[in-house]
Amino acid sequence: MDWQAQITAAATRIRPHVQQTPVIETQGFGLTYPVELKLEHLQHTGSFKARGAFNTLLSQPVPDAGLVAASGGNHGAAVAHAAHQLGHKARIYVPEMAGPSKIALIERTGADLQVVPGAYANALELAQAYEQETGAMQVHAYDAAATVAGQGTCFAEWQSQGLAADTLLVAVGGGGLIGGALAWFQGRKKIVAVEPETSSALHQALAAGAAVDVEVSGVAANALGARRIGDICLGLALAQDVTSVTVPDEAITAAQTALWRERRILVEPAGATALAALTCGAYQPAPGERVAVLICGGNIAPDPLG
Repeated sequence: MDWQAQITAAATRIRPHVQQTPVIETQGFGLTYPVELKLEHLQHTGSFKARGAFNTLLSQPVPDAGLVAASGGNHGAAVAHAAHQLGHKARIYVPEMAGPSKIALIERTGADLQVVPGAYANALELAQAYEQETGAMQVHAYDAAATVAGQGTCFAEWQSQGLAADTLLVAVGGGGLIGGALAWFQGRKKIVAVEPETSSALHQALAAGAAVDVEVSGVAANALGARRIGDICLGLALAQDVTSVTVPDEAITAAQTALWRERRILVEPAGATALAALTCGAYQPAPGERVAVLICGGNIAPDPLG
């Protein structure tokens, strides 16, 4: 697949519906070198997911039965928002672990929200059953070409904003976001995959040479809690020999706290996970290596303003 053509087309398609998110260069967080941050948590519904959702809905016909999606929270909110903006009905399945702030965010869109016991995988099973029963269009959270191309627009946009870094650190759940990075840059930038130690589907797949089912838990599980990495992401990661690191929960919460205290950037744990790889030393840049971090999600729980 010509991913760059797909991403360029997606960028044109979704431009009226998404925010161009800002980029800052800053020094702090206990680091001795500057870091470039792209603040994608300022995207509609608080995460990059709006990009993939709008690209999916705008690139193919939506049936009368509407849309269905399973989500740990952020994807569901994005699909619900896109469906509302474009006039489609949507049913969203989320696990209880999505948490009250993400559940409330989806409810405010007017989508048909189904909160189910368990984790993302349990929500996905029910979404797939609903798809078969009704003919609704499934909007996959990460393992679909339209989703990956949509997320890739984040990196095309970043490049157009003058991205100078040699290395990008990207948090990984199911792989849609880092898949978009790998698809766009095609080896022109070093991409570092960062996952929680307790939710590391890509890290374990790379070690095994194939996708494997993993246990999921921890502070970022409602956003980075895929039990199995997506095939698209894994194929791109294997082809490009991606660097993969994991970080403990305490490093994630420390990075989350540092972002707020030092730069007044308020993010959920997943949004701080990539930065945590630098602040805890899981990834150590070489002398002179320029690094950049994608801040991917801002739907903190509980909602700080209630």
